[in-house]
Amino acid sequence: MAHAAAAPERGTVYIEEPAVSRWLFGSSTAAWIWLVVRLWLGWEWFQAGWGKVFGGTITWRFWDWGEARYGLTGDGNVGWVRAEGDVEVGDAVAGFAQGAIENAEGPHPDVAFSWYVDFLEWVRDTAHPVIGPIVAVGELVVGALLIVGLFTGIAALLGAIMNFSFVFAGSAGLNPAMILVSGLLVLAWRNAGWWGLDRFALPALGTPWHRGELLERRGRRAGRRGRRREADAPGGAEEAAPPT
Repeated sequence: MAHAAAAPERGTVYIEEPAVSRWLFGSSTAAWIWLVVRLWLGWEWFQAGWGKVFGGTITWRFWDWGEARYGLTGDGNVGWVRAEGDVEVGDAVAGFAQGAIENAEGPHPDVAFSWYVDFLEWVRDTAHPVIGPIVAVGELVVGALLIVGLFTGIAALLGAIMNFSFVFAGSAGLNPAMILVSGLLVLAWRNAGWWGLDRFALPALGTPWHRGELLERRGRRAGRRGRRREADAPGGAEEAAPPT
């Protein structure tokens, strides 16, 4: 007698994750790999943001500290967060946008999308006094978060968004490599900050789909306060039954 064909499964089918993927993106053993990657990417953002915010040029080469070309402060933040002379806040972003717009014409334009040209024109004409400080502070904050390993996945995602904005404007440089590394850190958000503050922050704060220890404790305290209020309210507590 022939067997009946098995009925296809209904609903969501979850495909098993390969063991190497679980190890690479979810184990503490592989966290040292992401530590190295995270520090490189974080330093690239941090030093770029430092110059735009504080004006100086910093280096990890401690033996070069004290040289004239390196300093914690300087005039590198003029046009980003500081005005000086004829240069206003955000003029550096306006100049970058203008250069990209000029290269958006011809048979092989650097800016491939017309809607992004419109966006660059808006930045150049209107939004550069706001976008300039946002970019400067954003680069510094993203770099600092990656270095200390706090909210690593979110920081890597925000950094990739900035990288894409530069690439769309026709600027390559390190941006493609930084986008690739950022994408890997987003995938490794669970263990990329294990050797960092995420080791303590993620269990305490939790995720949108799983409450952390702090929220659990707060929820328990709120529940106890609610029960006490109900007990103290008139008629809220169960009264003892009168003797019969």
